[in-house]
Amino acid sequence: MHGYMDGELDLLSNLHIEEHIGSCHPCALAYQNQQALKDAMSDGSLYFNAPANLQRRVRSLVREADKKRRGQSAWSWRWLAAGASLALFAIIIGVLVLGQSGANNDELLAQEVISSHVRSLMANHLTDVPSSDQHTVKPWFDGKLDYSPTVTDLGAQGFSLVGGRLDYLGNRAVAALVYQRRQHYINLFIWPAMGDASGQNKMAVRQGYNLIHWNRAGMTYWAVSDLNISELQEFAQDLQNQK
Repeated sequence: MHGYMDGELDLLSNLHIEEHIGSCHPCALAYQNQQALKDAMSDGSLYFNAPANLQRRVRSLVREADKKRRGQSAWSWRWLAAGASLALFAIIIGVLVLGQSGANNDELLAQEVISSHVRSLMANHLTDVPSSDQHTVKPWFDGKLDYSPTVTDLGAQGFSLVGGRLDYLGNRAVAALVYQRRQHYINLFIWPAMGDASGQNKMAVRQGYNLIHWNRAGMTYWAVSDLNISELQEFAQDLQNQK
């Protein structure tokens, strides 16, 4: 798939892959999500540009340290100053880049979540298993994923279960559960969490859509909808209150 998207394959291989994507729904979803990710990564706002005054700050720190150590030999201090400046520069860049990297990963994933939500509405493909019965939807995922997603009936809370489907996010197949509140659809994506097994709700607004994501019991949850944020928070809280 990556060789195809990067134009590294021969003509015959390209034709075979295009034919396969046209007839294989999971691979078509994978291609669409990879293309959306590729487009998102080309956004210049995701790239970190070091501040122009960073070099001046490092040199200033070196000069201040130099004044305190003038008694040392010039030869040894040059190497020490060079090492200190390089170490300081590496620390500053490391902190900035690592912090930016975590934010960028969430941003890219948020873009994928929104793309999948919009695509499900545009293609009229909300569900692979249309059902309001959680005992019908949950078993449908058996054998299709390497985990079993929790399917919760929130009809009594005003969020009707519409069904479920397979989707593709973060380079893996995931479960997508669909709920409805009045005329608004909610896509709830679920897959095994990486790292912390629990955490506070994180909210964002992107392209007019509201998103909430959290970790619970070793699973990651992303909810996305054009429903107003207070009701989407209510939806997330109702899910988390279920045992």
